[in-house]
Amino acid sequence: MKQTHNIWKESEGCWATTGISCPDVIKSFIDSSDMVAKNTSLALLRRDTVTTPVIFIGTGTCGLGAGAAKTLEAIKTYCETNDINADIVEVGCIGLCVEEPLVDIQIPGRTRLLFRKVTHEKVAAMLDSIFKETPNKDDVLGQHRNKNFKPWQKISYLDEHPFFGPQTRWVLEHCGLIDPVSIDEYIAHGGYQAFARAVHGMTPEEVCAGVEKSGLKGRGGGGFPTGLKWKFTLQTPGDQKYFICNADEGDPGAFMDRAVIEGDPYRLLEGLSIAAYAIGATKAYIYIRAEYPLAIKRLRHAIEQAKKYGFLGYNILDSGYNLEIKIKMGAGAFVCGEETALIHSIEGKRGMPRPRPPYPSVRGLFDKPTAINNVETLANIPNIINRGSDWFSAVGTKNSKGTKVFALSGKISRTGLVEVAMGTTIRQIIMDIGGGIPGGKKYKAVQIGGPSGGCIPEQHLDVEIDYESLKTVGAMMGSGGMVVMDEDTCMVDVAKFFMDFIQRESCGKCIPCREGTKHMLKILESITRGRSSEKDSDSLERFRGVMQLKSLAEVIKDTSLCGLGQSAPNPVLSTMRWFKDEYEAHIFERKCPSKACVNLLTYSIDADACKGCTLCAKKCPSEAIMGTPKSPHYIIPDKCIGCGTCVDVCRFNAVVVE
Repeated sequence: MKQTHNIWKESEGCWATTGISCPDVIKSFIDSSDMVAKNTSLALLRRDTVTTPVIFIGTGTCGLGAGAAKTLEAIKTYCETNDINADIVEVGCIGLCVEEPLVDIQIPGRTRLLFRKVTHEKVAAMLDSIFKETPNKDDVLGQHRNKNFKPWQKISYLDEHPFFGPQTRWVLEHCGLIDPVSIDEYIAHGGYQAFARAVHGMTPEEVCAGVEKSGLKGRGGGGFPTGLKWKFTLQTPGDQKYFICNADEGDPGAFMDRAVIEGDPYRLLEGLSIAAYAIGATKAYIYIRAEYPLAIKRLRHAIEQAKKYGFLGYNILDSGYNLEIKIKMGAGAFVCGEETALIHSIEGKRGMPRPRPPYPSVRGLFDKPTAINNVETLANIPNIINRGSDWFSAVGTKNSKGTKVFALSGKISRTGLVEVAMGTTIRQIIMDIGGGIPGGKKYKAVQIGGPSGGCIPEQHLDVEIDYESLKTVGAMMGSGGMVVMDEDTCMVDVAKFFMDFIQRESCGKCIPCREGTKHMLKILESITRGRSSEKDSDSLERFRGVMQLKSLAEVIKDTSLCGLGQSAPNPVLSTMRWFKDEYEAHIFERKCPSKACVNLLTYSIDADACKGCTLCAKKCPSEAIMGTPKSPHYIIPDKCIGCGTCVDVCRFNAVVVE
């Protein structure tokens, strides 16, 4: 039965009465919490009113790696030395990692400014300029829009920046903007409204139906309809049910989940709480790799605060619903990204997949009905409950709704985290948002979908981000890692790198994955091997392996036990499909067109350019360079080990590498 409760109306900035939604307990919390004791209003928490300067510094993992800790100390020292009463707030990553350390400054009456590359030695000059209201525009990325404050003249808005402008930030809307350890601030921005609405105004069946209607698919890579998965688990009888958040994130080049947890942990907890309620689970686990210490620290704090404020525990919000959330740290095994291996790991067993069916929704953790989603999937849930299924499904393509978060890395100008609407093209992400390839180099490919994904060549840059569309070009959505490669990248070497990773991370349970990937790696290593290292029948074995490579890949795909093994050959198959000429050069000509495979390179000296300085001969570790002083030198091919030392020491660019 629906009751009348008070709800914070974000658009009007006041409490209003509605037939469904937040119970009085949330208003009571705001009236009786420490916020009132500190004379803290919602307006202050939302930064709609600023009485003292507020300095936000991005201290996520990427920021700390760029020196944000020193910047933070320099800011504190400046404020103490100059007797400035300022609020210094540590926030997560706003997404533009390449410009770290990032510092936001908001002084009373003026909009918030985002400064780039604020190393500790730049702090004093930056703060001097902002307090004098004469900021150096070259150091400013942009200003935030806020109708309550006076804008800065001749400074563009952040939503006009080529990195931020094309994005649709739903999951990342608070990352880098709000204090990730303040539950008060999260609530002031509308946090826990969706959870209260779900447990007080909706049945579990209605929550499942709403999420299913929204079209949300699992963002962990599988792309299975989220609401349907929940419905299956809800309908399975069981005296105990579990919900698991998969925050393992084992793909090289992927850091989406980490950034969301570091920047907005309460959003994940709220989404997980709604999901657990929807399937009837009273216990939930967050499975996160131990290599994410900051994310784990902020999660633990968020869970403790949620318990303290009554959003976790017994009889939550007087609804009769109980929920306990535990953190389980993983040891970094890639295979534990597969849901049944993850379940085994939580149970204290070796992380190895098992055959399905039965699926986890029928027999999962401790043999009980279990649902599993990743961080990004769950972070979408509060908005779907608050704004409705139609709002979510209005964005995207016919078969892929909403937005997708991607981690941009590799040979790209603007590395970082981006969130775009489904249907956005790869070209828009890489060339517009990512700023294209640095150094005037040409684009070659992007690896999307992690180690088990595929490489997308230039002719398919206009493919849309969509679960089905990516499959047509031999790739897959995956969790969202995008590793960009330029013209200097050897695609055979890329395939070898990912196959080496997959082979080492194989759990070893099934023969096709365990032995097949090892044999594929051996074949790729033979392709990138020079003649000088071959003995006896190695050359014949090399050609025989090449002939078997594609058929071996197909066998592994068809017969491996789990999804990781079944997709393991994808990097090889996609590079063979789109970069056949590179494979042929390696196999038949024993040449690497990109000059990346060291064992296939040959070195010679241009007699016209060589001055006979003898430096290369003195530094050559194999004594392969001969010649007399002030006369052109030459390299003995049989003695050259291809180390490249001669290239490094030559001052006249006389060494030719082919």
